[in-house]
Amino acid sequence: MELETSGVKVYYQIFGQGTPLLLLHGWGSNSERWQVVAEELAKEYKVIVPDMPGFGRSDALSYPWKMNNYVKWIEDFVKALGLKEYYLMGHSFGGALAAKLAINHPQEVRKLFLVSSASVRKKTAKKTIFKNLSKIAKLFDSIPGYNFFRKAFYKFIIRNSDYPYVDLSMIETYKNVIAEDLSQFTGFIKVPTVIIWGDKDTYTPIEDARFMEQKIHGSKLIIIPGAGHILNREYPEVLAKKILENIA
Repeated sequence: MELETSGVKVYYQIFGQGTPLLLLHGWGSNSERWQVVAEELAKEYKVIVPDMPGFGRSDALSYPWKMNNYVKWIEDFVKALGLKEYYLMGHSFGGALAAKLAINHPQEVRKLFLVSSASVRKKTAKKTIFKNLSKIAKLFDSIPGYNFFRKAFYKFIIRNSDYPYVDLSMIETYKNVIAEDLSQFTGFIKVPTVIIWGDKDTYTPIEDARFMEQKIHGSKLIIIPGAGHILNREYPEVLAKKILENIA
């Protein structure tokens, strides 16, 4: 299915019937990569999974977006579908968006599921050093093979970053997204919240999950042993089961 909101035409899939559950994928992902999870959840709920703008089959962005652009798009998307109350689940980048949406619209979100949510982006000395190194590296972007070495630098030296997988057209949007730290706003989440994490996650460390559990009053933390960051690919059935067990 396709729908145009916020001036962007997006592709989305719907699985099942019943109370709606909006699922927001992470950076570089799309609705197809969440199909197994969605089909499991669809046994009891109406699962809506969009390809967010700039990803999957949806339109590319005509200019760099920030987090608030994506939040506004989600708000318009929800309104266009006529959703009054719904469950909300976000993974990684989608988890950060879900958190902001829940803060803005607590009356609409029945329950929030934050899965490996990339909401905590505190500045550290290590991040500052790598940021400066990336600026230096950019001085050589006109040299043949720059893009190859850029990807190698982030993949093998910095690691724990989506940057090697960022399409060149999305680089500025990616920089805008990772520049926003939501940790100071986490305590403003007032809707019932379930936090789901893999204990082997190296992209969003388990310490982030415990931080959010402390900040979000009444939240519940579920840890999946042996799981990394990409829970939808590693343990889709387990992830869906944990959501269904805690949705009521």
